Amino acid sequence: MANRIVVDPVTRIEGHLRIEVEVQDGKVVDAYSSGTMVRGFELILKGRDPRDAWAFTERACGVCTTVHALASVRAVEDAVGITVPPNADLIRNLMFCAQYMQDHAVHFYHLHALDWVDVVSALKADPKKTSELAQSLSNWPNSSPGYFSDLQKRLTTFVESGQLGIFANGYWGHPAYKLPAEVNLIGVAHYLEALEWQKEIVKVHTVFGGKNPHPNYLVGGVPCSVNINEVNAINAERLAMVGKLFDDAQRFIEQVYIPDLLAVAGFYKDWGAIGGGLQNYMSFGDLPTKGFADVSGFKFPRGVILNRNLSEVLPIDPKDPMEVQEFISHSWYDYTGGDIGKHPWDGETKFNYTGPKPPYEQLEVEQKYSWMKTPRWKGNPMEVGPLARMLVAYAAGNKEVQDAVGGVLKQLDVPVAALFSTLGRTAARGIETLLIARWAKEFYQQLLDNIKAGDTRTADVSRWEPATWPAEARGVGLTEAPRGALSHWIVIKNGKIDNYQLVVPSTWNASPRDAKGQLSAYESSLVGTPVADTEQPLEILRTIHSFDPCIACAVHIHDPHGRHVHHLDTF
Repeated sequence: MANRIVVDPVTRIEGHLRIEVEVQDGKVVDAYSSGTMVRGFELILKGRDPRDAWAFTERACGVCTTVHALASVRAVEDAVGITVPPNADLIRNLMFCAQYMQDHAVHFYHLHALDWVDVVSALKADPKKTSELAQSLSNWPNSSPGYFSDLQKRLTTFVESGQLGIFANGYWGHPAYKLPAEVNLIGVAHYLEALEWQKEIVKVHTVFGGKNPHPNYLVGGVPCSVNINEVNAINAERLAMVGKLFDDAQRFIEQVYIPDLLAVAGFYKDWGAIGGGLQNYMSFGDLPTKGFADVSGFKFPRGVILNRNLSEVLPIDPKDPMEVQEFISHSWYDYTGGDIGKHPWDGETKFNYTGPKPPYEQLEVEQKYSWMKTPRWKGNPMEVGPLARMLVAYAAGNKEVQDAVGGVLKQLDVPVAALFSTLGRTAARGIETLLIARWAKEFYQQLLDNIKAGDTRTADVSRWEPATWPAEARGVGLTEAPRGALSHWIVIKNGKIDNYQLVVPSTWNASPRDAKGQLSAYESSLVGTPVADTEQPLEILRTIHSFDPCIACAVHIHDPHGRHVHHLDTF
């Protein structure tokens, strides 16, 4: 008989997520994913100026803020026919790259590493052996015996005082932990170093966007001017600062993040056969090199892989009403016309909570059980995110990606099939971070070359005024958030927003099953996962965290004046 395990809330994520699984004979046999916040962000945008939408949507999340703004301005630009100057694409790319490097490093060290690293075990490490191991992995300077000895003493003080702080409430000593004490000590050291490093790379956003989080964006380009001799513009000093930030980031990624990823993964190769889940992968693509309209120039290609067929990448037409659709069979919403799939341009956000009143023991999984809708591509559930991006690029013949993926697989001595797993998902995130660190340097040099050649344009505002727009227009803004395919959909009538829908990565991955019973990525990936101790379901967290859940933009409700947009009974 199956045993039901409830993990609520899932911690070390952004937002509110509940996971319920059925465990039988030590393995998960069924799983359910529920977003437990109310969605409704689109409602506050109706009737507003489309040029302001980015400032609202960017605040859907405090983590992946810049990508929501990027998708929003692209949606408006697509609707009214604006092409941004090359420098605007380059600066957007640089902000994109900075976001990825910071976000992926934070995920690996601060949200996911503790699923693999036993902090308390680090107390048993030999600082001298730890130093020798660290120096064998990379040339990172912080690797002396004294450095690790001092860190170990600090950690011992935390443990003996009973105040583990950020390391409290872990499943320390769990039998699923496999790392030697010395690798655990390296992991703890770099956890703390990454906290310091990550706040530096986002200064790129403050240079080009004025601040972080929530940097500024602009329909038609970017909100900064370039003048190498002007103190209030992007000048030579600020450009030099950006160059150094990217140099430092590349050094940290190559000498700390990637060696740590390989060191940890080497002890968990069995997880290369666990947590694969769906066999379908989708990437909207991004990082244009020939303008955003020319998909062939994307560093991250656009496309779909079905049934893990790496010999074929299917094209995506987001404006085809039969491709991207959202369903609500198991979501607490209503649609006009009943339980049918709706293309986002025709999407609705109408609440209909019919579930149990919290606190409750279990979800009513045969009915509606989540505040997330269920998106599908041509009726198929899709996984989105780093693994999807790397697989689509690999299958599309991207030589840079193929070489990077092949190099990691060779070092780990695992086959390509190991990518379809929890471990593969985590490795893919590191691989693309390595690539992005290199690509950022390319975009930076291209921007410098353009400026030296006399091209300092950063925006095109020739179609800025609504009077130049058609009476009715529809647009879609596509990008790749760190967690996967992100799309913003806008319908403009008489210069105002008539409808706005966000279809975000965690909606694709974390949504409930559809009317056909097809599981989404989270649910599917958990089936078959071993669980050694149902009271400490560390393995469930490993697989869920491998997606880097970010739920706030998938399920939420806001009112700019603090009023209730929707009221639920007090439970």
